[in-house]
Amino acid sequence: MTSDAGPGEISERRNVSDAAGVAVLGACATWALVTATAHEGRPEGVLLAVLAVAAGYAAGRICGALLPVATPGAGALAGLGLAVAVPQLAPGPQILAPLGHAGATAALLALCAGAACCAAWSAESASLRYVLVALAVAITVSAAVLGSTSGFVACTAVLLCSLAAGRMTHRGPGITGLALTALLVAGLTWAVAGDALPDGLTTSLEGRLTPHRIELWRDALHEAHRNAALGVGPERFGELSSTANRTLLSDGKPHSALLQQAAEQGVLGVILLGASFCWVLHALWRSPRPTPVVLTAGAALTALAVIASVGNALSFTAVSVGAGLVAGVATARPLPGESPRPDGAARPPDDRPAP
Repeated sequence: MTSDAGPGEISERRNVSDAAGVAVLGACATWALVTATAHEGRPEGVLLAVLAVAAGYAAGRICGALLPVATPGAGALAGLGLAVAVPQLAPGPQILAPLGHAGATAALLALCAGAACCAAWSAESASLRYVLVALAVAITVSAAVLGSTSGFVACTAVLLCSLAAGRMTHRGPGITGLALTALLVAGLTWAVAGDALPDGLTTSLEGRLTPHRIELWRDALHEAHRNAALGVGPERFGELSSTANRTLLSDGKPHSALLQQAAEQGVLGVILLGASFCWVLHALWRSPRPTPVVLTAGAALTALAVIASVGNALSFTAVSVGAGLVAGVATARPLPGESPRPDGAARPPDDRPAP
């Protein structure tokens, strides 16, 4: 639907969305400090992740307004180069067994594919669009070459969602579908940890997720039930988990962002994690960028949310920065006089609040 709001009201709505983001990220950092103080935890990892997301988002907003094609294109190339050159995504000794870092690699490649598709939708030249689409396809193939099956699946899903987004004029149903997808995976993860699924389905999922991961999830859910208010404190799960303590070279994480928040920061930590994702989707819904760019970015970020629900992708700074960058580029406000569509044509009616 169209809107009769004037420029001042539109600007105010966008400022409210930005303020909500600042409040949510600030609350995440503050609550990490509170729970760390209560249980002598180590909040540095959470604070670094929040800072990485905020820095990536700010860079995406600024550079996305100035260079809407070059910024995501360069980000996609940089992410691909990092995944190829440093498969562990972090320097120093790596803990690869038994779960490894495959989830982080998959998440980074999915974000790279999304960034390349966003650049393609923002490009004015048809030939440049083809080059950027080819880059997205190359990133998908690279995931398979690197042995990241989940990365290949995630990149393929992002490509298909981006293709479908080009045929959509209303972003509301797409944003809703992405939110429901993330919610479904989060609910399924919680149900597996709580052994609430039928035996046949649980056995099937154990074969894909590995029994070790599911045992970590169950330990995390147990700690969450025992310490629902404040959790056990950031970075303390590994000290209390019997499964992690029995594992040689354990990284001390339950390999699920949702369950890690529940175990280490309690119910409010889970709420803040969900609020962060909801804020990103809301910011995308109100974004002045074209609908294909918005939904493509949303698909990449949803892929990250899905992977983070069953892995430790958010423990890697490169992934957090990439997520912020993709979100920032897709919500950047066009400069005065810049058309919000690559072809310069008027945008068809949309269902976001600000036209």
